[in-house]
Amino acid sequence: MKKLTPNHIHILKPYESARSIGLKGHVYLNANESPWINTVKYEHNNLNRYPEFQSFKLLKKYSQYSCIPNNQILITRGADEGIELLVRTFCVSGNDNIMFFPPTYDMYSVVADIFNIKKIIVPVLPNFQLDIKNIKKKINNVKLIYLCNPNNPTGNLFFRKDIISILTMIPETTLLIIDEAYIDYSIQDSFISELSRFNNLVILRTLSKAFGLSGIRCGFILSNINIINILKKVLAPYPIPTPVSNIAIKSLELKNITKVKKNILQIFKNKFFLINKIKSFSCVKNIFFSQANFVLIKFYQSKKVFQYLISKGIIIRDQSHKLGLKDCLRISIGTINECKDLINILSMFEGKKI
Repeated sequence: MKKLTPNHIHILKPYESARSIGLKGHVYLNANESPWINTVKYEHNNLNRYPEFQSFKLLKKYSQYSCIPNNQILITRGADEGIELLVRTFCVSGNDNIMFFPPTYDMYSVVADIFNIKKIIVPVLPNFQLDIKNIKKKINNVKLIYLCNPNNPTGNLFFRKDIISILTMIPETTLLIIDEAYIDYSIQDSFISELSRFNNLVILRTLSKAFGLSGIRCGFILSNINIINILKKVLAPYPIPTPVSNIAIKSLELKNITKVKKNILQIFKNKFFLINKIKSFSCVKNIFFSQANFVLIKFYQSKKVFQYLISKGIIIRDQSHKLGLKDCLRISIGTINECKDLINILSMFEGKKI
């Protein structure tokens, strides 16, 4: 039988999400989710009707939250759909190039492979900052640039001056896409204020992290009106289910935003508590500074630490296979009790080693 798929599809490697890896435990600190359940509930029973293409109420609510006009916002099925939609809209398979800066979020690479787009890879510097010198050398003929800020899995913010320098050096035909999935934990560092200055700037947002709504898959693309209107031509006809938009609208009410901000402050407290407790452990080599809801840690004998935590029901994320992250494990910040559980298990590992 004749193959119906392009040759490159047969060698694709799928994105390994925290759930698809299949590790089982009782404390899950591996997916950078909020540890608290969002109590917003779905109330309607009008599921026999198709939803709006773009919920007017949700656009209005996110406009109020983000302080940009409704017509500069596109609602998507999580930031992941935004990543894919931009490639599908602006790149020609087998012809165009995208650029990104590992170690970073794997979906940029996965989507490029799916659409047979060439990847221009410029690794970050040892301090996890952008290698502007090499970016400048390789920027020609790049259609899209993906930059995760704060970066995942390193947790750091890139220097603002470096991001601005990229925006000033690229032509208007090249889009810089800043993935702000974790920006709610460092909202003052958002690039939303630059949208009016740069016509080729695109920002990705999500309700999956700080808002504690990973399960509804709701994200946003923020850009200028022209780019949003082009993306609308490619987006599916009914992209956001009615229950999703309803829950998202409620989550963006002032009382819930106030609750989210309190949760963010608690995450910072829990992160500070966790770091202070384990920084002197003999198995810990280095704890990298993080401005997100997770922390990257370099361990001595990281594989043994990882397996020991799994054996005790603590599930974290192994990042040691990624470029420049040998022996590194990423830990999402959970509740204070989950942090204490992790500390206690690491203490047991320390005792086992002595």
